Amino acid sequence: MPLFIVLFLSGYSEASEEIVIRGVRNWSYEGYTRVVVDASGPIKFTQNRLSNPARLYFDLKNSSLTMKINPSSPIGDGILKNVRVGQFKNDTVRVVLDLMEFERIKSFVLKDPHRLVIDVFGSKKPDKATDTKKSKGFVKIKKVVIDPGHGGKDPGAMGPKGLLEKDVVLAVAKKLGAVLKKKYNMEVVFTRDRDVFIPLEERTAIANSNKDSLFISIHTNASKRRKARGIETYTLNWTSDKEAMRVAARENAISLKKMKSAQNELQIILRDLARDNKKNESIRLAHDVQKSMVDALRHDYSDIVNLGVKQALFYVLIGAEMPSILAEIAFISNFEEERRLSDKSYREKIAEAIAEGINTYTTPTKLANPVRRRDWGPLSNGAKKNSDTI
Repeated sequence: MPLFIVLFLSGYSEASEEIVIRGVRNWSYEGYTRVVVDASGPIKFTQNRLSNPARLYFDLKNSSLTMKINPSSPIGDGILKNVRVGQFKNDTVRVVLDLMEFERIKSFVLKDPHRLVIDVFGSKKPDKATDTKKSKGFVKIKKVVIDPGHGGKDPGAMGPKGLLEKDVVLAVAKKLGAVLKKKYNMEVVFTRDRDVFIPLEERTAIANSNKDSLFISIHTNASKRRKARGIETYTLNWTSDKEAMRVAARENAISLKKMKSAQNELQIILRDLARDNKKNESIRLAHDVQKSMVDALRHDYSDIVNLGVKQALFYVLIGAEMPSILAEIAFISNFEEERRLSDKSYREKIAEAIAEGINTYTTPTKLANPVRRRDWGPLSNGAKKNSDTI
């Protein structure tokens, strides 16, 4: 099978101290495997392919192994046989993927914490459940991966009266799943359905393991300005909007300074990443969900601020290969919005609105006749401000 390797060589500018490779993790699903290499600092690597037997290796420069690492991890999922790691040279750690049947491989680096992410995709096989094509070449979407942000040891943002983001978004996610199943007959997959911590890269892996799906990550916003309020929906891309970068930094659990640095270093590959997660479809999905939330809440509540559809570098969206968005459903830091989020009926209204937006996106007429950009309203990348202000 053909191999398409996308090489993203880290250009991080931190001091060139020796990097300790701390561990190798993997998640294996039908047709897809994700391998993550954890490190103490910025990773610089090269990669190459060997044959007889087929294998791909990554040489991590200026690095050494911790003694705790298992040198070989058997996988045997039909895509990878094993993942092996060893000290190839005094200053080089080599990670080897013993290959089986696969279609393509994609790799990129993230920071805070530093890790190398390797996605291996198996050969595509016809799926009788999803091979019904709609016009314009779209695949009929009947599955939604719902990602309630944070969880477990990561509480997310906290409201002035102690309401936790992780609890609010889990409640909204569960209601959303119930509505999608009952009202729209869609299959639902949760990245978490209880109060547990799930790493960002595992959330994306769960999404990628579900073919022909949508990926919806749900969060609440927060600001030092208690008056800040409103709803906004994001897609993955580079941005010059400082406020959008601030939101992404908080959700990525890094500082704004490091967020700016990470974005600048990754901007060369963001075009490829945005293409992988179907950028245009993601934008349309974001507008449908954003409009539905704003319209539904304005029907029953006052002072619902539409902050629009924006773009930023959210780690949970990186590598997602389906239309994917991140919804900031309210400012939990705002006294009134925290009070509303504490109310079950308000949370259910949000969930029902997100479901309606998803349904609008997936209807045949929508796919066959996409709404023109001017009908969506502005997509903010720092050049324009939404007509609603805070």
